[in-house]
Amino acid sequence: MKNKLYLFFFSVILLLSFKGKDKVPTITHKATYKVNITEDIVYAKGLSHEAINSVQANEVPLKLDVYSPKNKDNNRPVFLFFHGGGFKGGSRKMVHIANMGKYFASRGWVFVSADYRVMKQKGTIPQQWVSISKKYPQKVRGQALAVYPALRDAKAAMRWVIANKEQYHINTDYITVGGGSAGALTAIGLGISDLEDYRDEISIETDPTLSTTHLEEEYKVKTIIDLWGTKAVLDALEKLDGKSRFDSDDPSLLILHGTQDQNKNTPFSKAEELKATYDANGLTAKLIPLEGAGHGAWKATVDGKNLADLAFEFIVEQQKLQTE
Repeated sequence: MKNKLYLFFFSVILLLSFKGKDKVPTITHKATYKVNITEDIVYAKGLSHEAINSVQANEVPLKLDVYSPKNKDNNRPVFLFFHGGGFKGGSRKMVHIANMGKYFASRGWVFVSADYRVMKQKGTIPQQWVSISKKYPQKVRGQALAVYPALRDAKAAMRWVIANKEQYHINTDYITVGGGSAGALTAIGLGISDLEDYRDEISIETDPTLSTTHLEEEYKVKTIIDLWGTKAVLDALEKLDGKSRFDSDDPSLLILHGTQDQNKNTPFSKAEELKATYDANGLTAKLIPLEGAGHGAWKATVDGKNLADLAFEFIVEQQKLQTE
């Protein structure tokens, strides 16, 4: 009898766990919850070399901030966001990112804003990547080199999210990544590249800090929010091994891009090119031109809706989230 009761309760627990995982998260149309902000969390470490791949290197902490709703929901979607700055600078604490974090957390998301190493920190770079960088013009070669550690860190931040899903009550079936400018390149690279890309090209023997990056965790991104980005980091991977990373299983994509973007690396034509690549692969992509806007068009509106509103609508539609 005791064995039967044990099996019964064990089955009930398994069933409840299974249903909880499969349950679609519920979010709210309007700002509903107060927001908890937990700052300066170290999600991993990375090396900063005195010169490219020099023996002299220091460990640097890689940090993120978490915006979470003050509610009792244990089934939350997550939105991981990356700042811009041309891989030369920028910060997870930029005002427009903080505002977006509060916007989404107040509606039920866990919003994570993560830093990554930039050009001046000279992260560890695989030799084949150094070789690839020489194919770029001299004036952007430093940025090309900075892409590798930036993406390595971004993927570490994503794996940190997965490793901490229980603490923040995250449903990892509903992952959104996004960013602005270089952050958008980073988000696109994270969402579309293979799990081993920007991870396995270097070893723990070469860079011992890899052991801090939750290498065992896996993830699958559901939606990408691209604010004036391009597919450049995926093009770099293709130059590396001749393999396109785009396939029929890639995340849905929202592109918000100023039609008058004067940044030489991110003209509006790059948004059209990315949309065409998605279309050619039978993928879901929506391009919303920000008419008359330039680069970094954080204050742009379309039909009275700001960027957060447009991202909200797209994520809800694509992920089929429940709304209140």
